[in-house]
Amino acid sequence: MRKPRYMKLADVVAKAIESGSLPPGKRLLTHRSIAAQYGVALATATRAYGELERRGLIVGEAGRGMFVRDPGLPLTLGIEQATTEGMIDLVFNMPGDIADPGILRAGLKRLAASGDLEAMLRYQPHGGRPHERKIIASDLKRSLGEIEPERLLITSGGQHGLAITALGLFQRGDVIATDALTYPGFKSVAALHGLTLVPIAMITGCMDPEDLERQCRMCKPKAVYLMPTVHNPLGTVMDISIRLQLVEVARRNDLHIIEDSAYAFLEVAPPLSFIELAPERTIHIGGFSKNLATGLRLGYLIASEHQVNKLSHAIRATTWNAPALISALVTGWIEDGTLDRSQENRRQDGAQRQRLCHDILGDVQIVSHCNAGFAWLPLSTGKRAEPIVTLLHKKGISVSTGDPFSATDAAPQALRIAFGGIPKKELIPAFEKVRDALSIPC
Repeated sequence: MRKPRYMKLADVVAKAIESGSLPPGKRLLTHRSIAAQYGVALATATRAYGELERRGLIVGEAGRGMFVRDPGLPLTLGIEQATTEGMIDLVFNMPGDIADPGILRAGLKRLAASGDLEAMLRYQPHGGRPHERKIIASDLKRSLGEIEPERLLITSGGQHGLAITALGLFQRGDVIATDALTYPGFKSVAALHGLTLVPIAMITGCMDPEDLERQCRMCKPKAVYLMPTVHNPLGTVMDISIRLQLVEVARRNDLHIIEDSAYAFLEVAPPLSFIELAPERTIHIGGFSKNLATGLRLGYLIASEHQVNKLSHAIRATTWNAPALISALVTGWIEDGTLDRSQENRRQDGAQRQRLCHDILGDVQIVSHCNAGFAWLPLSTGKRAEPIVTLLHKKGISVSTGDPFSATDAAPQALRIAFGGIPKKELIPAFEKVRDALSIPC
């Protein structure tokens, strides 16, 4: 059987990309120009570029054309299983917007036009440049109250903040209390640093203060790790009464409180944070991955005065300092209102995707936050997650079981799906396949 002309053209371009004659970032000919060069119809050239996009070899930017994709950049960053070419990844949450490249381009132009660029090429203070710490602290005042810039350290992302907290404040063998369902990235940090996680029972998606008190008597934890505002994976927001009870338990048992705020911006009216309720013992960690861009890797950490020096030393031991170019970009976006606009766009986009998820999945039980780009799907009694994951994988959909999020030996039978950044035309059939897989009898 003869290969279609568009496939032949796609193969020619693919070979040039694989050989390196078309390097990553190279702008390709326009559809019309490549059609003329190879003597094919415009429609054939368009289909060829579509095929190359499907293979993950090129990427289009609105208004700028087609570019060669970096082959070293994975198509997905799944938690549990590697997705193959053509799979729709509902495992890893990567929120984004088609306008994001334009925002980056404008930010880089602003930096290029600014003075003292040489300073960005040199070592920076471990905790970040003082004026940028002040900008971030001032912006956080609206959600966290007054923050002294000296208590805020700039990190290379929220995950780095978790890692240096473990490195700077705890020793191998220390016990950390955490929700029975928790963020897999913190599980990884604990494993790397030899920390023991003790799961605490949850009530309506939040940590049970009474069980934390019991575990304090039995296991003597040094700290408690919490995601109180938009929990991952459940999306729950802890009410103020539970927060106050947990603060009391922490004070009675001299616990550090590690407060992870990765998704907190999704909640428009959050209760008081732990850094406000118990500033003397709280390490508050946040970042700009979910509200700006996952690839920027910039975050911040707020701690008490006696903790800051230890944490600053941990930054020195790991990265020396966060990249000045990235921190300058982000603080510029804070000052010109880009961050606020991006956060609002993320909330609106998450709300639209949640409505789509609920509409298509119908009667399926869904646990989620109304603005989040992820959801937790508890399975009905007798159903197991693994066969459903396998079935969906065969249908081109990658989802996660509850295992990566479970701090207990027996993980709950559930699916976690993430759908931020996936084109909606792909998301609708993906949700339909999830719905159909869940409807199959045990």
